[in-house]
Amino acid sequence: MTILWDARPAAVDTYGFALGGAAEVIQAGPRESRLLEEDASHTLVVIGPDIPLASACELAERERVERPELGVILLRHRLEVTTLAQALRSGVREVVQADDQPAIAESVRRSESLTVALAGAHAAGGASEGKVVTVFSAKGGVGKTTLSVNLAVHLALSGARTLLVDLDLMFGDVAISLQLEPRGSIGDLVSMAGHLDAQGLASVTTTHAASGLHVVTAPSDPGEAERVPSPLVVELLREARTHYDYVVLDTPPSFTEHVLAALDVSDLTLLIATLDIPAIKNLRLVINTLDTLGASADSRCVVLNRSDAKVGLRADDVEAALKRPIAASVPSSLSVPASTNRGVPILLDEPRSPVSLAIRGLADAEIRSRFGEQPRTGSKRSFGLRWSKK
Repeated sequence: MTILWDARPAAVDTYGFALGGAAEVIQAGPRESRLLEEDASHTLVVIGPDIPLASACELAERERVERPELGVILLRHRLEVTTLAQALRSGVREVVQADDQPAIAESVRRSESLTVALAGAHAAGGASEGKVVTVFSAKGGVGKTTLSVNLAVHLALSGARTLLVDLDLMFGDVAISLQLEPRGSIGDLVSMAGHLDAQGLASVTTTHAASGLHVVTAPSDPGEAERVPSPLVVELLREARTHYDYVVLDTPPSFTEHVLAALDVSDLTLLIATLDIPAIKNLRLVINTLDTLGASADSRCVVLNRSDAKVGLRADDVEAALKRPIAASVPSSLSVPASTNRGVPILLDEPRSPVSLAIRGLADAEIRSRFGEQPRTGSKRSFGLRWSKK
């Protein structure tokens, strides 16, 4: 049941439809604490627009510790950045315009889903952490984003809780590749640095409806990239791996501080090569750099993309230059850029194409099997917030 904290007793008539019917109205914060102690079935507190921000934040801060599954939604007459930042830091799940009934109803729905998921995660107890998979190449144009997106889509369709993070903070293309309208981006997490939690992560996560994949996109403004500190990337990944089976990272074609931070906590790095000399040369330098940094050679593998291109080089030449075997090869196809332009992953657009089969094989052999899964024929679709571990 929902608690509505509002100074007006008739507020339930104003917000009743958006809140889904029954709600218990209180006019003082202490009454909320007594209600929760008396009846644990309350799962949501909606705070009216005339309640002081400091009082609302105090309630959210207290309940976040005592009842982490409880949702708190704050209504305001006007949405301001400072209000949003302060509210989210205190544990408020969402801040919504008070006169936007559809937005309130959608916020209630999302909060209820998250409450169910968090309750499941709490019941699951000490489940194992998810795995971080970084897709990297030191040269642009090798198909890194296409592989990241499609690998993540396959993992999500297999039934694994999967999060795709776009770490190309200046020019990330994950959102456009999936035709997403992001709820937020990694840039919105800056105000939560140092105390990022499940609610904060959920506030910037967008769901790809066709696969159930969860996505944290890059900022829409390249200028925001400089505001994102590298420790925030580590904090994001550590929080995400407690809620997801797999966290897939798409990266820019350079060793930025964010990429280096991600590599430090990655369980597997997929190094993307193509049949051209500059890409092979750059990848050789990447491998040397990783060796110098002390990264485990067993936690990385080479993937040859567009492996059937007729350009005078062969896979054997790549292996000789890199002094490492190629773990998987993905062929070329004109369908790939066509599907990308439509914003539909090739795995969904042409699931039986040679490219799709190769990407599924890569995911099953080098990711799922590596981390103890037993891939089976067929896939299981996964939708909605799935934060509990099984």
